[in-house]
Amino acid sequence: MKKLILPAFCAVALAAASCNNAAKEEKKDSVTAGSENMATTEAPANVLTDAEKAEGWALLFNGSSLDGWRIYKGKESNTWGVQDGLLHCIGSATDKSDMRGDLITNNQYDNFELVADWKIAPQGNSGILYLVTEEFEAPYMSGPEYQLIDDENFPEKLEDWQKSGANYAMNPPSKLAAKPVGEWNHTRIVLNKGKLEHWLNGEKVVDTEMWTDEWQKHKTTGKWKDYKGYGTAKKGHICLQDHGSEVWFKNVKIRELK
Repeated sequence: MKKLILPAFCAVALAAASCNNAAKEEKKDSVTAGSENMATTEAPANVLTDAEKAEGWALLFNGSSLDGWRIYKGKESNTWGVQDGLLHCIGSATDKSDMRGDLITNNQYDNFELVADWKIAPQGNSGILYLVTEEFEAPYMSGPEYQLIDDENFPEKLEDWQKSGANYAMNPPSKLAAKPVGEWNHTRIVLNKGKLEHWLNGEKVVDTEMWTDEWQKHKTTGKWKDYKGYGTAKKGHICLQDHGSEVWFKNVKIRELK
């Protein structure tokens, strides 16, 4: 009997150990799967956290309408809309009609911090302008531009001051920080009493001072030498450029600085 009991006991023990190990592996797999799901879960777009609200942030795009925005100088346009919770500009290689137009905020801002996520179509070109006024034919005649472009595949040769993150035609980006075309990029613009910073995907790519002698020299010797109103306003609209390319925006937020 003793010889029979020992093997039987061992068999039971081995079976129990095997079950425990299987349970542990199953639990481990469950935890791993849960961690993977958590890692791939994105924060909701176009909403403010409680912390952001406390810091004074405001949404410029609500994810469902163009409330708070209008076309520059009130012209008609059919290129801007909302697509799947994204602010979307329709692209076209051939449509150069009068129905294309730049989108500006109803409100104007002077000292601010602006953030936005964006992606652009292959060979695309767009921009985020600020301090825009409506006394000229086009927004770029007054407002500085944070350049958005397909750096790698744009069909024309690009100067450094035309690449993503540049203060267009004024300050080239210190490094190329844009993600491959079609992926989301994160932009941050800080303007406070003339001190200007452009950030792209966590990298500071422009750090300059507006309205200084050096700034004035750049203006009067470069592309803007014949545009007397360029960069002169101390307060203006935020503008999203319709350059004929398809482009998407989300999480467009602003915080006014004192």
